[in-house]
Amino acid sequence: MASNNATVGIVAALVAPAVAVSRAIQRHRLAGTSAERAAYAAMHAVALAGPPLRAGLTPDSTRRAARHLRPLLGTAALAFNDTERILTWDGAGQHRHSQNSYELSTGALRSGDIRVLGPEDVHCGSDSCGIRHAVVAPIIPPSRIGGIREDGDSTAIGTLSVYTSNTSVALVRAVSEVAYWVATQIELAELDRSRTRLMETELRALRAQISPHFVYNSLTAIASFTRTDPERARELLLEFADFTRYSFRAHGEFTTLAEELRCVDRYLLLERARFGERLQVTLRIAPEVLPVEVPFLCVQPIVENAVRHGLEGKPGPGHVTITAEPTRHDYRITVEDDGVGITPDVLREALAPAEPGTRTSVGLSNVHERLRAVYGTLHGLVIDSRPGAGTTVVIRIPKKERRQTA
Repeated sequence: MASNNATVGIVAALVAPAVAVSRAIQRHRLAGTSAERAAYAAMHAVALAGPPLRAGLTPDSTRRAARHLRPLLGTAALAFNDTERILTWDGAGQHRHSQNSYELSTGALRSGDIRVLGPEDVHCGSDSCGIRHAVVAPIIPPSRIGGIREDGDSTAIGTLSVYTSNTSVALVRAVSEVAYWVATQIELAELDRSRTRLMETELRALRAQISPHFVYNSLTAIASFTRTDPERARELLLEFADFTRYSFRAHGEFTTLAEELRCVDRYLLLERARFGERLQVTLRIAPEVLPVEVPFLCVQPIVENAVRHGLEGKPGPGHVTITAEPTRHDYRITVEDDGVGITPDVLREALAPAEPGTRTSVGLSNVHERLRAVYGTLHGLVIDSRPGAGTTVVIRIPKKERRQTA
C-alpha cells in the first residue's frame, strides 16, 4: 500500500505547479488521508528539486536536485550521468558503485529506453552491500523524443539511475516519470537561455536599425547651428553623445523608466533642433513609476516612431504626449501623437517579425517581440491608430514579476 501511495504522489507531483504546491503543503501538512499526505510530500520534493535543474544538467544542479528526488523515490542511492561522465551520486554505496554508474548508463543512453539491471551487473560482491538492482532511465527533452543522432544513438542528454535492493513495476514507472520531469526542466532551462539570446539579438538589431537615419539627421541638425549659434551646436553635440552612449551601452537588457525617459528627452531635444516649434511634447509621469524596471530601449523607439512616421509627414505642428502611471495590476506607459496615423495593413506589417533592414518602421516589431518574450504574449504593444487621426501606443509592465516564467 505504501508503494502505491508513493506512486500516486509522484504522478501528482509531475503535474503540479511547484510554488503553489509548496504553499499548499504548509497549509495541509496535517490534513487528509495517508495517500494525500504522500502526495503532498512528493509535491514538496518536486517543488524543491525543480529550481536547481533550471540551471541545466550540471554537477551542481543535479547534486542539489538529487537530495530531494532520492527520498521521493525511496531508493538507497540515486545518480545523474550526462553523455560523458557521472555528475552526481547521492546516497549509500558511493565508494563501491559510483565509479561504474556511467558505464551502466550507456545502454540507456544509446537506446533511449529504460533499463532494469540485476545483481549480475550491479552487485559489488560484498555481503554487507544492500544495492543489488538498478533502474536507469534516459533523460530526453520532450522536443527530442523519438529522434536519432547521426551516430545512431538516441537523443538522450543523460540518465537518471536509482540503486536499490529490489525493483518493482511501480518503481520502474516512477523512475521513468521522474526522468521525464527532469527532462522538461532541462528543456525549460534551454528555452530561458534561448529567450535571453533572442532578446540580445533583437536589441542589437534595434540599435543597428536606429543608428543610420538618426545619426545622419542629428548631425545634420547640429551642423546647421555651427555658424549661426555655436553654443547651441555644442550643447546639442553633448546631448547627442549622451544619447548614443546610453543607446549603445554594453551592459544589461533592463533599465529604469527614469533612465529610459532621460534617453527620450535627449532624443526629443535633438529632434526639436530639426523640427523647431512644429514639434510639441507633453509629459505626464507619475513619480512612483520612475524607479520601475523596464526593458532597455522600449520607450524611445516608440517616441521615435511617433515623430518620424506620425509627425514628419504632417503639415503644421504636431503633438506627442507621453504618459506613465500605475494601474491596479501594472504600470502603463502611453505614447500618443496627433500625426498622420497608420492604416491597418501597414500596422500589421509593422508588428510582424522581420529581418533587420527589411522595413522602414522604427522598432515597433522589435519592442513588441521583446515585451512578449519578457512578460508573456499578453503584454506586447497595444496600438490604436487611424489614418488622419494619430496613433496611441500602450506598453504595460506587470507589477508582480519582471520576467515571464515558462
